[in-house]
Amino acid sequence: MKKQNIHSIYFLRIFAMLMVILVHVTGAYAYTLPSGTDAYEKYHFINRIIRIEAGIFIVITGMVFFYNYIKRPLTLSVLKNYYIKRVSYILIPYLVWAIIYELCSYWSGATTFNPKEVLVRIATGESYYQLHFIFLIVQFYLILPVFVYIAQKWTFFRKYMWVFGIAVEVGYSLLNTAFQLTTFTIFVDSLATFLLGAWLGVYYQDQQGKAFRKSNVVWMICTFGIGTITVLLSYYMYTARTLDLPDITYKLSNLTFMVVGSYTAFLVAEMLAKKFSQRYMDIVKNIAVYSFGFYLLHPLVLGVVSKIIPIEANMTFHFSIVTRYILVVLLCYIIIWTVHRYTPFANLVFGKLPKKAVFLYERKSSVVNR
Repeated sequence: MKKQNIHSIYFLRIFAMLMVILVHVTGAYAYTLPSGTDAYEKYHFINRIIRIEAGIFIVITGMVFFYNYIKRPLTLSVLKNYYIKRVSYILIPYLVWAIIYELCSYWSGATTFNPKEVLVRIATGESYYQLHFIFLIVQFYLILPVFVYIAQKWTFFRKYMWVFGIAVEVGYSLLNTAFQLTTFTIFVDSLATFLLGAWLGVYYQDQQGKAFRKSNVVWMICTFGIGTITVLLSYYMYTARTLDLPDITYKLSNLTFMVVGSYTAFLVAEMLAKKFSQRYMDIVKNIAVYSFGFYLLHPLVLGVVSKIIPIEANMTFHFSIVTRYILVVLLCYIIIWTVHRYTPFANLVFGKLPKKAVFLYERKSSVVNR
């Protein structure tokens, strides 16, 4: 039997997509507003608390693939097909955009052309500021079949995957702090949210039924409370530098925020998926399918929009931020849709896309029988 579609995934993609753009648009506060002012602190709060988007993106990765693969035998043909799709829809677009951003950096004078340094940046996700996350996702795709296999064979692991994820991530963080095991981000740094998503994928039928429980209000309050604590720790430990605590304090708070916040986002997405009519769900889906493209493209669009709409440390700052944000979102959607609609290679640039490009909503003509 065909598996039930997870409609909440579309909302989660939009949540993460809109928040990651907002993170980078509001980031202008750091070099525009005077540090320590009320406006600076408020924008710092907004900019940091919406960084839950990173956890949501990783939860989506684990959730989708465990939902699809947990009951499938990992034969050679299945693994071959799995990796071919990952190369086609993730790795190739990543390489395309890494090269694009390398060329932009070279033309702008930000970097000089050094083939060895270029290859190192591409191999470690450092070609541009958002690509490190795609580099992280690629790592998860490489090792995902291993975790699926373990979950298939070990019931206890499958039942408590999110607990294993938290334990391993905390343990690795302590070891890395003590012994400097790596200097760049690897998948273990986000294993808790990944295995939370995997757990949601395995037990989706049970979890979707919890979307309308009254206790979900508690989850929302906890998310905001833990998020606030995380933001305050970030500000006073690393920005104002008036609070001297071990780095693991912030790490534990942020990890809790990512796990609790991502689970809450899932519950909210499930509520919306059940409330929206089919027409509005179609619109949500037609936006969400471009989320990966938004992630790859938006810094380039933001760079152009930032030159058109200057930003200053006065009352126009708020207006400029809002205008930049709206323009970046709209332009990204129009550009991706245009490439999808009029070129045959959109999948190589923006990842897996539907065969037909639909602008928001497909209006179907009605036939009247006479």
